[in-house]
Amino acid sequence: MTPLIAVLLGIVEGLTEYLPVSSTGHLILVADLLGQNDAAADSFNIVIQLGAILAVVVQYRRLLAERAVGLLSRKPESVALLVALIVGFVPTAITGLLLRKTIKRLLFGPAPVAIALIAGGILMIVIERIRAKKHITGLTGLEHVTPKRAFLIGLGQCFAMWPGSSRSMCTIITGQLTGLSTATAAEFSFLLGLPTLGAATLYEGYKARHELLAGGGGVNLVIGLVVSFLVAWAVIAGFIKYLQSRGLEPFGYYRIVLGAVVFLVLAH
Repeated sequence: MTPLIAVLLGIVEGLTEYLPVSSTGHLILVADLLGQNDAAADSFNIVIQLGAILAVVVQYRRLLAERAVGLLSRKPESVALLVALIVGFVPTAITGLLLRKTIKRLLFGPAPVAIALIAGGILMIVIERIRAKKHITGLTGLEHVTPKRAFLIGLGQCFAMWPGSSRSMCTIITGQLTGLSTATAAEFSFLLGLPTLGAATLYEGYKARHELLAGGGGVNLVIGLVVSFLVAWAVIAGFIKYLQSRGLEPFGYYRIVLGAVVFLVLAH
């Protein structure tokens, strides 16, 4: 891997991590095109998620600081958010530990990614049209993320382990189905990404530390992390603003088109 490839992969990670289009799916496709399709490259793609995680911390620094201080005095809203994040994280943690190796062996490839992209795109379009037809807006505000809603969102997040499905899509759609507004579901999705992506990044980074750091790989890793952080930070603010007045349907069409293109390429 060259520094230029590290930059490109960092840009892809930052652009796609919090959009409902699957960062892992895009990274697999781009890495495959660039000839980066070995186990070390797969681990690199997971570890540079740390940059996107830090982007959430910076974007929501005031909220996180307020909730952290609130925990010391046991303020209800702070305790409620912490409980929701823990409850939402548990299903994914258990599933990830049990199925990590199987998922990497069977689903980290262009064809599985294309299937997930198309299926997810169709699902997004259907749900958005139903919500529009019934004039459903949902509840706005993180205080509406109850433990029950958080657990259901956590179950939905488990499906994001299939590359191409998108953690953002799975959690936002599940949040919508539990009665949350799209923007609130997205905000909780971003915050839920802190323990989820953080755990995956630390675990994968430790397991593959020798491969990642071999042959000057540490420099490329730093480049990927920095680039993904900067790009993701810009994307988060813009995406939340977008969702306050628009829906997910355009992303659904994008996913379907991309999935179809991947199948066409594979067919030739």
